[in-house]
This record gives sequence, structure tokens and C-alpha cells, in this order.
Amino acid sequence: MGVLMSRRQTVERVQKVSLAVSAFKDGLREQPSTRRRAEAATSRQGTLEQEVQEGEEEASAGPSQPEESSASKAAWERLRDGRGVEPEEFDRANRFTPPAFIRPKRELHDDEPPDISLEQREQVVNDEMCEICEVWTAESLFPCRICPRVYHDGCLRRMGYLQKDTTVEVTETAHTETGWSCYYCDNLNLLLTEEEMYSLMETLKNCKIIPETCLTLDDFLHYKHLVHKQQFERPMAEAQEEQAALQFSALDPDKKGHIEWQDFLSHESIQLLQKLRPQNALLRLLTLKERERARAVFLALDQDNDGFIGEGECRQARHTWFRKHQTEMQSCNVSISHVGPISEGSPASSRNGKSPEKILPATKQEETRSIDWPGFLRENVAYIVAARPNSAALHLQPPA
Repeated sequence: MGVLMSRRQTVERVQKVSLAVSAFKDGLREQPSTRRRAEAATSRQGTLEQEVQEGEEEASAGPSQPEESSASKAAWERLRDGRGVEPEEFDRANRFTPPAFIRPKRELHDDEPPDISLEQREQVVNDEMCEICEVWTAESLFPCRICPRVYHDGCLRRMGYLQKDTTVEVTETAHTETGWSCYYCDNLNLLLTEEEMYSLMETLKNCKIIPETCLTLDDFLHYKHLVHKQQFERPMAEAQEEQAALQFSALDPDKKGHIEWQDFLSHESIQLLQKLRPQNALLRLLTLKERERARAVFLALDQDNDGFIGEGECRQARHTWFRKHQTEMQSCNVSISHVGPISEGSPASSRNGKSPEKILPATKQEETRSIDWPGFLRENVAYIVAARPNSAALHLQPPA
């Protein structure tokens, strides 16, 4: 009987274990939702005091507070991803999907001096097919003045990069000496690596800058004061404040009393590049078209062909070609690869129909100091890159 009882007990145990296993499996299927409910309940209990406080803040702030918080979060995400401003009302029906942008990465050889010869010319050749649809349609393609990419105006519109008020500007300037920058080259912020972008975002957050908003002169100076104090642990000098005010004026060519967010972002991006990257790394940012045009400018200034120009001539180049050119130019048959220097009296040397700024006469010290081709590139590379955007704003004010 003892043996028989032992077997029966064993069978009962096996049955109980089987029931327990089945119940455990059923519990696993229901556990996620149960766990979520438990966690939600715990979270609600743990943050009751926080919800009361947030409710009081929302009541005092008004009904628009949640919307502003959501819009601000979306703006920070667009800033991080380099997507630019995308209004909520923008209708993307029947439009192409914008390509995912991957921020560049620093390479080990970036800090080594690049080989940019003055004598060896580089052949400028544009792509044959549209960057968006990859279709060749000859003369209807609009080239970028910075990179070899070409585009259809219809494709740019379907991508959302070309609005009705900018279509005429693109079609009239793309084939002129002034040229047009594509949406890659127009945004200087896309030159920043992820680490550099994180640094910029931290600075903007610490200084209470709200993305995609315009900045007045007071906002701009307040921001510059905070950044200077964080970096050097001392207040900004009066001369530096005057220089910042001049930079604000350069970013507001139409004298509207504020600077647009994209212009402010491009200015801060080029400032950060100057701060974090050595000159050799900046030189590697220059495209073939930019190198070739800079080469032509230097050769035009070097009239005695000795390989040197005066500092005054270098400053003159910085105040003419390396600045923004007016967008309202008569159409001509000059190729986008045209690299000839722009004379002071040409239409391209002025902005918005205004008279060109007077170039200060060179001092005796400037006339005696000679600059060779590598020095010319090093001293002007930041201004060459800063001249990429289509905006009439001057994103890097040259010293007087």
C-alpha cells in the first residue's frame, strides 16, 4: 500500500505542477497589461503632487501652454536632426519624402594640411541628373553654386524646399554669376557633427534661446554676453559689444529690427566651427567650386605674378566676393562654374540694390605685409563658407 500511495502522490504532484505551469503561462500573457496598469497607478500616485503643481501652472499660463510646450519640443527635435523649419500647416500630400540627413563625422586626417595648389586648376563639372528624381532633362536643371548637385524646380517644390515666393529667385539666379545654393549648402548647421550640434544646443538652452524664433538686438546682445561670460568668466568688453552690434546689423540687412532664426543659426554654426576646428579642418570643408573661385580671385589680385598679395588686397577680397551678393541680378549666360573676380562696381558687389560698401584704404602696415596663397586661404576660409546661404544676411562680419 505504501508503494501504491507513493505513486498516487507522485501523479498528483505532476498534475499540480502541470496546472501551475499552465497558470503561469496564462499569467505571462496578461502580465504586460497588468504591469502597465500597476506602473501607471504607481506613477500617478507618486506624481500626484507634481500634477497638482503643473495644473496650477497651466491654469495661470492659460490654455496655450501645452501647445507651446509641444511646439518647442518639436523645434528642438528639428534643430537636432538638421531638418530646418517645418510649419505644422505644411501640406505634404503628393510630395516627395525628404531624405534622412546624417551629420558628418570627423576623420583622423582632417587636421592635416590639405593639398590645394595655386597652379593646378580643377575642372568644375556638375552632375547630369537631378539629385531628387535622378532624371536628366538638360537645360531645365538648376545647379548649385557650391556643390555639383543639380535640381528640377518642380522636384524642389514637391520636396517642400521651394515655395512660390522663392521660385522666381531660384530660376533667375541659378544660371548667373551669383548662383543659388541648394538646400544642403544653404544650411550651415548641417556642417556640424553630432557632438558639435549637442554643444550648440546646450549653449542655446542655457541661454534660454527658443528655436525658430526671431531675435531682437537686445536678445542678441544678451545672448552674446551670456556666452562670453560662460566661456571666459568675465563680462564682455565695450569694444566686443560694439562688434556684436555690428554683427547684428549685418544679419539684418533689411533693417527689420530682428534677425531670422535661420540666419542666427547659420551665424552660430560658423562661429562654433571656428572655435572647435583648426584651420586645416575648415579648409577641408571647401568644395571644388569654392576652391576654384578662390584661386581665380587670388590670381586676379596677384598682378605681378610673384605669388603674394598685400593685406589690403586680401581684405578687399573679403569685403567683396566673400560677402553676400544681391539676388536681383539680370540673367546671363555665365556658367555657375564661373570663377572670375567680381569688381567693386559690378552689380554683384552690392546688396538689395544699394550702393556697395566703401572699402577702407589700406594702411602702410597692410601694404607692406604680404600674404601667400596658403595664407590667403587660411584667413578667408571662414568667410568663404559663411557666404554659402542664399539669404542676404552677412553671417560673418569681416573686421573693418
